[in-house]
Amino acid sequence: MLAQQRQAAILERVRAAGGVRVTELAAEFGVSDMTIRRDLETLHDRGLLAKVHGGATLAGPGSTDEPGFRAKSVRQPGEKAAIAERAARLVPPGGAIVLSAGTTTAELARRLVDVPALTVVTNSLPVAEILHAGGRPDQTVVLTGGVRTPSDALVGPLAVDAIRSLHLDLLFLGVHGISERAGFTTPNLMEAETDRALVAAADRLVVLADHTKWGTVGISSIVGLSAAHVLVTDDGLPAAARRVLGDHVGELVMVRATEAGRTTGSPTSGGAAE
Repeated sequence: MLAQQRQAAILERVRAAGGVRVTELAAEFGVSDMTIRRDLETLHDRGLLAKVHGGATLAGPGSTDEPGFRAKSVRQPGEKAAIAERAARLVPPGGAIVLSAGTTTAELARRLVDVPALTVVTNSLPVAEILHAGGRPDQTVVLTGGVRTPSDALVGPLAVDAIRSLHLDLLFLGVHGISERAGFTTPNLMEAETDRALVAAADRLVVLADHTKWGTVGISSIVGLSAAHVLVTDDGLPAAARRVLGDHVGELVMVRATEAGRTTGSPTSGGAAE
């Protein structure tokens, strides 16, 4: 297959799925990872897709752009895994928690399948499926109703009404963007309303967001920065962002992602933690 033919096929797959992985494309086309990376570089230079760690997604995100779950899952996988591992330490056996929709919260769900007597409320179809398929028999998983979004969240009046009747210990919230002015944001208006209901239902808010979320602003704010009791992110966060977030959130915890997605170092409480 000629390079131009392969690149056209790659672009077709990105448009159909929202995102692709280098390793999957290399296996499919029978070429090296380096060849696929060159193809992605060419398509990126032409403005046809956006390169991300380990793959590519559709180009041109805006304040209302909402990539699908698969597209977001190829972005910063090591950082998300490390964030999820750190967040899992906050979950007590027998607790009642909420996991919002998102690829980072889905990573967290994979690390909660062995927590005894855990009750998990979620508006995320992938999170519910992970815990249903692999969780303990003494766990309870509650999936809200609602309208399905491109990111596999259930949102809208049905979801909000279900959530408002609940009283839970912890909310782990995934977000689309973070800024000093707009706070934690999402590109979906109904998801913002649903997320605000989740915040109101929980005693404590833990936001999970990798460093690329800083400076991204979705169309709708969920809550301000000061609403977060804890923000778990990675050490790719710029120094200026660390200062802003350290001044606003209750506790800023930064982890270091390795290739295996394992955390290293010893984050500490209070302000910015390395």
